[in-house]
Amino acid sequence: MKQYDIVVIGGGPAGLAAAISAKKAGVTNLLILERDSTLGGILNQCIHNGFGLHTFKEELTGPEYASRFIAEAKEMEIPYQLGAMVLSVSPEKVITYMSKAEGLVQISAKAIILAMGCRERPRGALNIPGFRPAGIYSAGTAQRLMNIEGYSVGKEVVILGSGDIGLIMARRMTLEGAKVKVVAELMPYSGGLKRNIVQCLNDFDIPLLLSHTVVGIDGKDRLTGVTIAKVDANRQPIPGTEIHYDCDTLLLSCGLIPENELTKEIGVGMNRVTSGPNVDDRLQTDVPGVFACGNVLHVHDLVDYVSSEAALAGANAAKYVLDESEKANAHKVVIKAENGVRYTVPQTIDIANMSDSVTVRFRVGDIYQNRAVCVYYDGKKISSRKKRVLAPGEMEQVILKKNSFADCPELSEIVICTEEA
Repeated sequence: MKQYDIVVIGGGPAGLAAAISAKKAGVTNLLILERDSTLGGILNQCIHNGFGLHTFKEELTGPEYASRFIAEAKEMEIPYQLGAMVLSVSPEKVITYMSKAEGLVQISAKAIILAMGCRERPRGALNIPGFRPAGIYSAGTAQRLMNIEGYSVGKEVVILGSGDIGLIMARRMTLEGAKVKVVAELMPYSGGLKRNIVQCLNDFDIPLLLSHTVVGIDGKDRLTGVTIAKVDANRQPIPGTEIHYDCDTLLLSCGLIPENELTKEIGVGMNRVTSGPNVDDRLQTDVPGVFACGNVLHVHDLVDYVSSEAALAGANAAKYVLDESEKANAHKVVIKAENGVRYTVPQTIDIANMSDSVTVRFRVGDIYQNRAVCVYYDGKKISSRKKRVLAPGEMEQVILKKNSFADCPELSEIVICTEEA
């Protein structure tokens, strides 16, 4: 069985950035496993611009952003295997994968970086009544059909869910000549970035109905219409508020789920809020030598953050491989999310062995105006930063500096929360 120092599962933006970072840190015996026929992941079908503003200080399309990392990986001669579907990963870090070129293969690794990305929530999880006619797609599937395979999926469109992919597809369908009649959102707020609401809906006069959902689907062979109704505080349809739309296409953009079946198989502890693994400040899970980054860890809003997070995971995986000795005098502290903050990544931090600073990313659970993001060390307020608006669709962050812990030798808990400003 061939052994690698590091195996990266996933060749999208997270996997590429992690592998490049690990190679720069001195690990040469590594491998990227990618199930698709090309590197780049989901970015290959994201032909709109808006990528790279943080990483490259310029606006790029998804394929352009991915191509820069692909080119760097190839220039550094990082090996990768395409068409490689990972079937299982054992707690002993034995990876079994299947590929057309090699057949069934088993390899082992000293460290594994999980970078499998996320998937869309399907119709079956939404409990929408009605038949299963043609014309119902997840937004990502429609995006791939249009942008990679060159198909038009419909002419009269209703979109359920205002996640970023749904918003972007509203614009994409309009530019291809379709009529997007409405975007309906179950929650009382949009799950997408503010800029996408403005550029994809407002600029094209596409209505957004908050606190609405699909309650009926018409058509047996092909979709002929949908019925939308307003929902109450418990997200239950309110009788008498139904609106019918004639349409031939329904796109579903109802949330993303981190792709963590392999993660669970390894025995990694999972987070019930993010649906990803719990990690420390090195992005290492509770299984030593198994790291996670990108959308498999938690769903990001910007790919630039995915790349920076993955670079950190790659560098720390390299440190783990090159120096497997246990860190001495570990002082692990739990990071808690409270009062409006839904979760944090990482969930723990080793303040004795951390780098000079650690970026803690999080999302809030509702739209808040004129709030402050506060950090507490064992009940003592350390910092407070005013924010005019906090929204679930926009990821926030707090930077914890190592020197801020100098006066806290017995620290046991860090709390990140929102308060009235």
